[in-house]
Amino acid sequence: MTGGAALVDRSGRRYPLGEPCWRGADGSPLAVTALGGLTRDDVDTTIRSQWRYAAALPLPIARPVTLGEGVTPVLPLQVDGLELLVKPEWFNPTASFKDRGTTVMMSLLAQQGVGEVLEDSSGNGGSSVAAYAAAAGIRATILAPATTSPAKIQQSRFHGAAVELVPGPRQATADEAVRRAATTFYASHNWHPFFLQGTKLLAYEIWEDLGFTAPDAVVLPAGAGSLVLGCHLGFGELLAAGAIRALPRLLVAQPRNCAPLVAAFAAGAAEVSPGGWSATVAEGTAIARPVRDREVLAAVRSCGGDMAAVAEADIGPATADLARRGLYAEPTSAIVLPAIREFARRGALRPGQKIVAVLTGSALKAADAVAGLLTVRDAAP
Repeated sequence: MTGGAALVDRSGRRYPLGEPCWRGADGSPLAVTALGGLTRDDVDTTIRSQWRYAAALPLPIARPVTLGEGVTPVLPLQVDGLELLVKPEWFNPTASFKDRGTTVMMSLLAQQGVGEVLEDSSGNGGSSVAAYAAAAGIRATILAPATTSPAKIQQSRFHGAAVELVPGPRQATADEAVRRAATTFYASHNWHPFFLQGTKLLAYEIWEDLGFTAPDAVVLPAGAGSLVLGCHLGFGELLAAGAIRALPRLLVAQPRNCAPLVAAFAAGAAEVSPGGWSATVAEGTAIARPVRDREVLAAVRSCGGDMAAVAEADIGPATADLARRGLYAEPTSAIVLPAIREFARRGALRPGQKIVAVLTGSALKAADAVAGLLTVRDAAP
């Protein structure tokens, strides 16, 4: 933890950490000013959750709202001669990586006395906020696209959240949430800066998993990019602390049907442009206008990373391929598999490198999508 930390918007205006705040006065997303990071001596090994890295957070949390998130396994995976490690993030309490960010965000909001929150989500973020709001005794309303997987909606409702379905594309749900934020505190996993303070702890965990060293590359799916930015923050802090020698390259996958970050990256642009994107079975990545697009693009470029778009026709076979290896990943996660092959073709991944791929959520939460993939597979000649 670093003294003197604050929130800052894109215009450079600073805001105190202790006050509930999700967006800057200029309308831009907030970030925490640079922190110094940890060394291995700062890890509290008596805690069996990602809160073992609490010293990396910008302010102390007196009573964490925790359900035991983090400490997910690393498993070997071979892809076309590449030896990788995968992090199956469905071992988190609500079966997705979102719990890493939600536990820190909701802990802060509970500490600040926030009693009611609003969230928008295509599924996993909403069910995560619903669970942690229940644990914190905070009322929650979740806005979700009408096409969201029923299992994710059911989970949110059973945790006690009020769930409202919004017609139209994913962006329509985000726009409606911002409108309602005028009257209810917006605990958005895309906007709130402390969500990123939670996802950055995945980088610390990978560092510890690998014997307190950094991998050469991390392969990640991205919609809004909170996992990409979390890894960028975490590994950046470890580099600043002298705990690692170099940043891993962040290699990012999006579905070709909705790949605004990939398009902007390939064009050398600083931000995404409006595009005529279409529906994808990888619903968790279907974000047409990522809130932190500038920051995600800058993060990938700063570490020498790369981005790839995955054809829709490749997502079903990738989901099935992982399942045949015992990894029941939702299609949103499975896009990393064809992306790994593409990055290897480009020379961004090579045998002998230390590579970690993140599988963000369980297919148990995308039952209808997987059923559709099975129907297509079984109908094939």
